Amino acid sequence: MTEGLLILSCLIPAWHFSDGTWLPITASGVATLLPGMLLYLRFRRVRTLADRRKAYLLVVLMWVVLALFGMIPFLATGTLSSFSDAFFESMSGITSTGATVFPEVESLPASILLWRSMTQWFGGFGIVLLVLAVVPSMGINKYSLYTAEVSGADNTGKQSTTMANTVRQTLGVYILLTILFVFLLYRSGMHFWDAVNITFTNISSGGFSIYNNSLERLTHLQQYLVAGAMLMSGINFALLYNFFTFRWDRLKHKLDQLSFFLLLLGVAALFVTLALRLRMDYPWAEAVRCGVVQTVSVLTTTGSLAADTSLWWTPILFLFVILSLCGAMAGSTTGGLKAMRVLILVRNVRKILRDRLHPHAVDPVRLNGRPVSSHIITNVMVIFMVYVATILLGTVILMLCGINATESIGAAAACITGYGPGLGLSGGFGCYAAFTATAKGVCSFLMLMGRLECMTVLVLMLPSFWKRG
Repeated sequence: MTEGLLILSCLIPAWHFSDGTWLPITASGVATLLPGMLLYLRFRRVRTLADRRKAYLLVVLMWVVLALFGMIPFLATGTLSSFSDAFFESMSGITSTGATVFPEVESLPASILLWRSMTQWFGGFGIVLLVLAVVPSMGINKYSLYTAEVSGADNTGKQSTTMANTVRQTLGVYILLTILFVFLLYRSGMHFWDAVNITFTNISSGGFSIYNNSLERLTHLQQYLVAGAMLMSGINFALLYNFFTFRWDRLKHKLDQLSFFLLLLGVAALFVTLALRLRMDYPWAEAVRCGVVQTVSVLTTTGSLAADTSLWWTPILFLFVILSLCGAMAGSTTGGLKAMRVLILVRNVRKILRDRLHPHAVDPVRLNGRPVSSHIITNVMVIFMVYVATILLGTVILMLCGINATESIGAAAACITGYGPGLGLSGGFGCYAAFTATAKGVCSFLMLMGRLECMTVLVLMLPSFWKRG
């Protein structure tokens, strides 16, 4: 029902800009709203899901079904004609990935531009928070569902004892940041329409753009403001809430992760800046701007582009792939493994090396001064291995679909991490239009896997999942 109302809200630009899409947008909204109302009326008295397996199935189906309905406006307006293209674009938006099949977005109707932006804003946090707020008790730990769905959120130093407060606080920060950056971009001289769309797609770590050249045409100030929005989207939202409400004592629970994220960002931005200046002869001011903005975009898996990165030095592109795999902080809108997991992996490697030198020393892996249990370390290692294995398998399948090795690696990594732009034709200001229908289906599945961090989807593939008892 919410998705249907959001589609109908796209009638505002359809009427304002007279783009001729009011009828198909209305039909799309009604076609989405009515099934939602019927489902609500049929199941409104259901209060529990005693079977945990149904909860896992619900999580996966939520994203798939909303992506299926989200593609209706593309097909109804004629902006996309094939199922594979429309589903790819819709899944990319709902999972806030940013990969696109549109080679020319500036020719799209205003209603479709807003719908693309809105899918990412809604997909960034809106879907998860909406479900946790309105779904009745399902007989399982709702906070566990929250941490599984909200891009690797961690409950270290959880700021609220009730799910209602967690939802309200997190959503409040998300909306506040959205309003703030719309205002800042508008005050910087940007048209209000552009400010809304650009904020929606960057505060959600999405990366869809209303321009063919992404952020390149923006002023330098506006690019830095967008980088600020991307940076905020990469910080744990519970930490932001505690910061904005002056609860300083609760910040310490995430300082290790924040410090590691900012350190990684600073070192990477310095390397890219120096590479652009010394290797590619960029002027210092441009090298700093492009280096900072693009590094923030990659590490937060947003995918917005300050320049055509496909023309950049190959080691920079290789670094970008690694950074997108790392991702930003857990509990943010970003994709990737998350800085918290990467930090645990790094400290576990350091512990193993120290154990070789001092086998009798007691030196546990610590996070924020507290020992990390072996169970958590094992889970992190498993997720890392599954992540890498999924990328490798996706790369092989894409190559079997006729995509060359470089583009296959770039596309697999970009789709599962949520970064968006790949390598080759799908990198830089390019798109995925040249991919076959099968390859687009594989990429769509990788987006879903990445958004749900693989494990939730893989559980459904176990034969025991479908057995009774």
